Amino acid sequence: MRAVGYQQSLPIEADASLIDIELPRPEPGPRDLLVEIKAVSVNPVDTKVRKRAQAEPGSHKVLGYDAAGIVRAVGAEVSLFKAGDEVFYAGAITRSGTNAEFHVVDERIVGVKPKNLSFEEAAALPLTTLTAWETLFDRLDIKRPVKGAANAILIVGAAGGVGSIAVQLARKLTNVTVIATASRPETQSWAKELGAHHVIDHTKPLAAQVEALGIGAPAFVFSITHTETHFAEIAKLIVPQGHFALIDDPKDPLDISLLKGKSVSIHWESMFTRSTFQTADMERQHEILNEASRLIDAGTIKSTLADVLGPINAANLKKAHAFIESNRAKGKIVLSGF
Repeated sequence: MRAVGYQQSLPIEADASLIDIELPRPEPGPRDLLVEIKAVSVNPVDTKVRKRAQAEPGSHKVLGYDAAGIVRAVGAEVSLFKAGDEVFYAGAITRSGTNAEFHVVDERIVGVKPKNLSFEEAAALPLTTLTAWETLFDRLDIKRPVKGAANAILIVGAAGGVGSIAVQLARKLTNVTVIATASRPETQSWAKELGAHHVIDHTKPLAAQVEALGIGAPAFVFSITHTETHFAEIAKLIVPQGHFALIDDPKDPLDISLLKGKSVSIHWESMFTRSTFQTADMERQHEILNEASRLIDAGTIKSTLADVLGPINAANLKKAHAFIESNRAKGKIVLSGF
């Protein structure tokens, strides 16, 4: 089967950073689905893994953590899907990735593809939807108000993939006031279009901008990117006994003592936790994706697809990686078919 992989961690500009390869078609394990890949999207995690993880000697590492496709075979213990089902999912960081014609994935982290979406539109959603959903509802628990706080959430970096879905989920599924940050006119407009009540500029001090809104100190802060840059301002603006979540990898250690005086709780989120550790509630991701699919088909939320770069090959994946690394992404970048 055709696939895209690499052997050495290299800058994306290098010829061998991503290459077109041929691999044997994988066989599904007991709880696995064999999926024919129709579309994939590219996330910051793809670029981070490429930069730090070498392939095993004599082999190639295949990236890709978002996909939409058709189930072609199922393992002996599979009960949630059958051959012919259209699915979407974010995969597992511990297994070979989705940048291949065929892919095996545990059924417990797979959802039914929204009927109203194309494969390309569906592929834009799984990883960011799981990340945003788990952060908002499993970690921050934003449906539970903080006494004395503004019932509001500040989403730092709201125009990218995770932010684009987090804004929608918070606005459509709760009564929480959504404060988004974005720095360019086009990304500010995008955040407003997705449902943000207020949009502020993260290139300027955050605390004064939040205070100027006149709604009070927010109960929740969700930091998606450049947390180390904004952390002091976040500590200043969040309400005492508020809840703070982050998903990025701060380049500098955070001085979490800044949150001690306010007794602010800190929540890390990685949507790969459940699959990596085979947690007892691993099937929760199947449930989340199915619920997201229902919300999409009902018109409650929409795909965050921004652009389809073309077919799945090394040249197009290099373009996608370079764009993600530019930190100028709005929505999701998708590749379609082989």
